[in-house]
Amino acid sequence: MNILQLSIRSLKARPAATTVSLLLLTLGVAIISLLFMLNQQLEEKFQKNISGIDMVVGAKGSPLQLILSAVFQIDYPTGNIKLEEARGLQRNRYIERAIPLAYGDSYQGYRLVGTDSSYLSLYEAELAGGRRWAAPYEVVLGSKVAEATGLEVGDSFFSAHGMVAGAAAHDTHPYTVVGVLERSNAVPDGLILTSVESIWAIHAHEEGGEADSAAKEERELTAMLIKFRSPMGMVMLPRQINERTNMQAAIPAMEINRLFSLLGIGIELLQAIAFSIILIAGLSFFLSLYSSLRERKYELALMRSMGASRTKIVGLVVLEGILLSLAGYILGLLLGHGGLALLSSLSEGAYGYGFDFVGLTQDELLLGLAVLVIGLMAAFVPAIKAMRTPISETLAQS
Repeated sequence: MNILQLSIRSLKARPAATTVSLLLLTLGVAIISLLFMLNQQLEEKFQKNISGIDMVVGAKGSPLQLILSAVFQIDYPTGNIKLEEARGLQRNRYIERAIPLAYGDSYQGYRLVGTDSSYLSLYEAELAGGRRWAAPYEVVLGSKVAEATGLEVGDSFFSAHGMVAGAAAHDTHPYTVVGVLERSNAVPDGLILTSVESIWAIHAHEEGGEADSAAKEERELTAMLIKFRSPMGMVMLPRQINERTNMQAAIPAMEINRLFSLLGIGIELLQAIAFSIILIAGLSFFLSLYSSLRERKYELALMRSMGASRTKIVGLVVLEGILLSLAGYILGLLLGHGGLALLSSLSEGAYGYGFDFVGLTQDELLLGLAVLVIGLMAAFVPAIKAMRTPISETLAQS
């Protein structure tokens, strides 16, 4: 029987202690692995979706709410802004691009967003079929919307007032699907895109008027996504807008960094708890090994008398620590990645955002090294004690 088989049998001989240590180790690794993946993917998704957006302008309120609603489409807007004020801001010499957004309606819970073609360019969104909207009441579906609703190019539907499923429908005029976007893992995947004029027109018809007769100064936008022409825009414009107009300017990078600083406290706390669980698992295994040596003294002494070297005795005990560490690490990774898949499904349903499956990250590889070190440290003292077991004295006592 080789040393590996002996180590496995030794672990099986202590089922209660081995199970407790393994469960603690698995739980700690799973929590840390899940937090590593969540933190990495949230950062990547946030950075990807704010790329090319230097400032967001909307109604006064919470800056973070404005960013979440206008950029990520996962919160309610702070209100509307007058078209006249928005157009005046578009002509500012510091602004290179201003993408209009008008929304407030939905279909089966997916937001209908009025904008222009530069919104697709912002996210480098490509068409999987059909064409872009060119007239009022024409829409382009995000890939997730097309999959979830079953709508195809040529189909029609009525939008609903509000941004939740089951709201009252605007049955005055249907929208027609003219295109479907390829999946880009960005915001447009979960949106129904059309022209701003479509949003104005549907509400004008709802109120009993005609879209063409609606006075321009009465029209409104929900927000604008701004890209500056030069860094001076960042210095000059936000304060001017916030202090001298009825609009609010918010900087996505600043608000997202603030959000991550708040989330970071909770993530670090959970990581500290998870590392504590791993250390407790290591201590549990150390105590299990150390106490078991009393029962195994005769067995080890007998092995020594039959020619087993001290190195083999040490290797036997150390290998137990390595096996338990590897088992806990692998099970923890499986549980962590399974947890990510579950969270992705829940997040997809609630916010329209899911998480991508990823392989082992660099942080997880470092975590594996840390777990292995803890396992070796837990086995070190018992291994030394096993090596120093006196053969003749132990056999004589037995």
